[in-house]
Amino acid sequence: MPVEDDAALSEILDAQTIAVVGCSATPSKAAHRIPKYMQSHGYEIVPVNPFEDEILGQRAYDSLSEVEADIDIVDVFRPSDEVAGIVEEALDRDDAGVVWLQQGITDDEAAAKADAAGRQFVQDRCLKVEHQRLKT
Repeated sequence: MPVEDDAALSEILDAQTIAVVGCSATPSKAAHRIPKYMQSHGYEIVPVNPFEDEILGQRAYDSLSEVEADIDIVDVFRPSDEVAGIVEEALDRDDAGVVWLQQGITDDEAAAKADAAGRQFVQDRCLKVEHQRLKT
C-alpha cells in the first residue's frame, strides 16, 4: 500500500540520497526545480536521464541500474505508463528502499509489487511539497 501517513513520510525524508529518474536539465521544468530544491536542502541528487551528461553539477546516468552510489529514494518524474519498468529496476537493487512517484503519477500495480518486495511506495505526491510541509 502506498505510504500516506505523515510520520512515515517524515521518516522517508530523513534519507540522504535521491536518484531522480527523469531529472531534467531545463530549469523551468519541475523535474529540475524539485531536485534542485532537495539538493539545496542537503540531499545528494543522482540524476537519471539518458539524454544528459550532467545535471545540477552531478553526473547523469542512463538508467537506474547504472547508478553506482547507494540510493535511498528513487524519485520518478516519468509518465505513469513507465512506472512498472522503473519499479522493476528499483527492485533489482538492494538499496532503493523507497519509490516515490511525483504528483500526478500513479501505478497501483507497481505499488503492490513494491510493497510485496518490502519497499515503501509513495505516489501522486510532490517531494518538495512534503519536505516543506514536514521538514521546514
